Amino acid sequence: MSLELKINQDIKAAMIAKDAVRLRGLRAVKAAILLAKTEKAGVEELTEDAEIKVLQKLVKQRKESGEIYKAQGREDLFQTEFEEQQVIEEYLPKQLSREEIELVVKNIIAETGAAGMKDMGKVMGAANAQLAGKADGKTISEIVKSSLA
Repeated sequence: MSLELKINQDIKAAMIAKDAVRLRGLRAVKAAILLAKTEKAGVEELTEDAEIKVLQKLVKQRKESGEIYKAQGREDLFQTEFEEQQVIEEYLPKQLSREEIELVVKNIIAETGAAGMKDMGKVMGAANAQLAGKADGKTISEIVKSSLA
């Protein structure tokens, strides 16, 4: 079942359950998927990778907005962003822990023979390809930098 069909079914269930928080998050996902489909003219269905990228983008937006709201003392808006983030994350694959990411990065460094920061691009390319959807790009970058330094 595609993500879009699952989201549509979950929206109906949230409406019946009168779960406003879940409904708000699901509607954000549906809007983002529709927008992604219209950006690529003639595309009937998004690939699974494209769906994951859309969800990751939404989670990142919620995190960044939440941090700004928290810094400004707007707890009500922070709570809204946090709730939506929780709903969206349910549809993402399980994220790897920092230790698991470090292990993968060390294996990539060994495979590529990277020796220092000059090889960061090579390692990042391989790491992003291998960890797509399973880890945040910022975390991957931090671990690669610390491993190569």
